[in-house]
Amino acid sequence: MPDFLVRFFPGEKQAGASVDESLYQVFIKTGLPVDASCGGKGNCGRCKIKIREGKVKSLKQGTLTDEEVERGYVLACQSFPRSDLVVEVAEALIAGGIDRAAEDMISEECLSDENLWESSDNAGLFEGNALTPLYVKFYLELPKPDENDAEDDLGRLERGVCKKTGVCRLTTNLDVIRSLPATLRSADWKVTVSMSEIENNFEITGVEPGRTERKYYGIAVDVGTTTVVVHLVDLESGETAGVKGAYNGQSVFGDDVISRIVYAGDSPRGLESLRNAVAGTINSLVEELVKETKIEAEDIKAAVCAGNTTMTHLLLGVDPANIRLEPYTPAANRFPAIKAEEAGLKIFPGSPVLCLPGVASYVGGDTTAGVLFTGMAFSDRLTLFIDVGTNGEMVLGNKDWLVSCACSAGPAFEGVGLKYGMRAMNGAIDHISIGGCGSGVSYTTIGSVPPLGICGSGLIDCIASMRKAGIIDRNGNFTKGCNTFRIRDSGEGKEFVLVGTGEAGCGSDITISEPEVKNLMRSKAAVFAGIRCILKMVGVSFADIDRVIIAGGFGRNIRIKDAVSIGLLPDIPLEKYKYVGNSAVKGAKTVLLHRQAREWIDDIAGRITYIELSTGNDFMEEFISALFIPHTDLNLFPSVRGG
Repeated sequence: MPDFLVRFFPGEKQAGASVDESLYQVFIKTGLPVDASCGGKGNCGRCKIKIREGKVKSLKQGTLTDEEVERGYVLACQSFPRSDLVVEVAEALIAGGIDRAAEDMISEECLSDENLWESSDNAGLFEGNALTPLYVKFYLELPKPDENDAEDDLGRLERGVCKKTGVCRLTTNLDVIRSLPATLRSADWKVTVSMSEIENNFEITGVEPGRTERKYYGIAVDVGTTTVVVHLVDLESGETAGVKGAYNGQSVFGDDVISRIVYAGDSPRGLESLRNAVAGTINSLVEELVKETKIEAEDIKAAVCAGNTTMTHLLLGVDPANIRLEPYTPAANRFPAIKAEEAGLKIFPGSPVLCLPGVASYVGGDTTAGVLFTGMAFSDRLTLFIDVGTNGEMVLGNKDWLVSCACSAGPAFEGVGLKYGMRAMNGAIDHISIGGCGSGVSYTTIGSVPPLGICGSGLIDCIASMRKAGIIDRNGNFTKGCNTFRIRDSGEGKEFVLVGTGEAGCGSDITISEPEVKNLMRSKAAVFAGIRCILKMVGVSFADIDRVIIAGGFGRNIRIKDAVSIGLLPDIPLEKYKYVGNSAVKGAKTVLLHRQAREWIDDIAGRITYIELSTGNDFMEEFISALFIPHTDLNLFPSVRGG
């Protein structure tokens, strides 16, 4: 039993809490989108909340001012309940739930199959093929034994399965064999058979009398560093029955994979805590889906998970320590399928759980899922696949060859490290336009509520607009020619006021400073340098690229033209760009439903050649050249130069 009850104001969310459980951990349990980029160390100040009623023990004041403390503000990660509590958080956070990026990732409306499976690449790749899911049930009528056919019961069953499915190499667990004689005879040799596939090994997992009509499901899971998304899939029809997303419960231990790797190694039972956190997030989403669709958790018979290399290690409880240490070697890029009870997933205990194979320490199963789903591995066209997050992964190639690399873009475009940066949730400025020398600012916010901060797509707009308006120069420095009240000295350098206190929903001006602009420029430079390196490595130019595929929630909301104008993305015709949404979960769903995809995903992972950007000087040279808007070499950006 919890020691205390914590209620959140405004709204109706509440949760139990123990005396040794921080309020940030309580937030994680409720799914409220309050983050702590420092990993709960009390340094970033992003989890500031106000205690309206009750008492807490706070270990650290951190970035809070004495005035804020006097008014009842505390850091959630440093505060522990000592009574029942009423906690005030921003109304937009209560209403917003999961962030916009996750909403895009779980929305099927963001992409139609017609827009993705283009005729030159993948038309008919799976269309019209019978579903061959990881778990299947089917009805059999077996011939009765007689003096001319006295084959043993198991052999008779396997013969019938082989004839029905074409799968003739089978194993059967002992529990099934024990009950088989009675089941077959009581059912007059008419039974429903359950069969699971684990790495091309097919196991008969159940035999039920008669024809059973109970539906059965699987889950496709995107195990992201920031968010986790689960699709509940009807394994008979292949249709998605429900979708849920939430913040990865590991966020309490740090925003990025490096922080979590360090926590896993340095903290007592750190690896176990991280594994339990992500499994708990998946289980909470499954619980929501079960309630919403009115099924039982035991009706979920299979799972496919796509995550980056670190997330896969942590989900499976494998030490990821060497991923961050030279020469950056993971424990494994391919893991054996396991049973749900081993993975800590609260679905049918014997369900096969398959984690998709990765390529290297920073190119994981989420990337191979994307390569499978986009069809670039089967296409004649030269395709550049980019998934921009804290880590920017990219794959270049076609049906003949595939190369990949990863660059540490940092979490700046996710709002981390910026005073008013935030994830794409209600209250985030997602688009912004600035008049000449700051003569006016117009913006939109997610949820159409007063602004609380600015998210990734808004930040790209912001840098592009500030440069166009003459507020910053190509180096990201504030210019001297603009005289406007919006530019002021913050005590730590110049800052530009995006939204005044009267308009903002956070009780203060929303600003962006010169150092923050430089931080964003470093992030964009890392992504572009990675793209340049991978192209140079194989001797192709931007003009040779037939299409650029942008994956993930971040890509959906950005304006490609602005991303090009600041030098984040290549200056090629805009019609070559394509957004595909959450290719990780969609690739996982494809693998869940099709045996051919399960074979192809292993082949794809084996075909991708990984380029380590940390060796040699090429990446650093490209990175330095890209630390300008849009770039040192303006010939790479003819449309920007012309503008």
